[in-house]
Amino acid sequence: MIGAAVDFACTRCPLCGGRTQVVPGKGPRPARLVLVGEAPGAREDEEGAPFVGRAGALLDRALDRAGLTRDQVFITNVVKCRPPDNRKPTPRERAACRIFLEAELDQAGASVVLALGATAAEALVGRAVPVERAGSAGIWSEVAGARRSVHVTLHPAASRFRKGAVGTIAQALARAADEAGVDRRAEKERPLAE
Repeated sequence: MIGAAVDFACTRCPLCGGRTQVVPGKGPRPARLVLVGEAPGAREDEEGAPFVGRAGALLDRALDRAGLTRDQVFITNVVKCRPPDNRKPTPRERAACRIFLEAELDQAGASVVLALGATAAEALVGRAVPVERAGSAGIWSEVAGARRSVHVTLHPAASRFRKGAVGTIAQALARAADEAGVDRRAEKERPLAE
């Protein structure tokens, strides 16, 4: 194993002072596909699970449109504690949580990862990736001690502000799932894109 399991008493960065609880990833291990977001929000901090708030409901819509369910993917975040006022995690905070993210990726064993948003993409690929211009192919990157295909898409929270975002995320989920060999049920009558 490359890293340590998530530390529920972690004090590695200042985020520990404002959290209700640490929010580890959730899903099958091993998993063929891992989804990585930015950070827990208020609802995630309360419940201790990733993507259970408004962004989670939008992610569920995109998963459904792509013919997937939560129990087919492992879902986590770059940092495991909620930043104040839902701000972006700082480089120091991302670095402090890196060991836990790498452990989750190592334990999941997936060779395909979907970065949900620019913060997750940068954390996984090691450089800024404009999510609006992310191509249909994954970006090969050394992540958590293994070469992985990192697909990039919008963060589900963006779908509150961008027309067609749920469809864009669903398309990225479908591409990543197909590359990972995840069985998808027949797509909905509606096309993936909105």
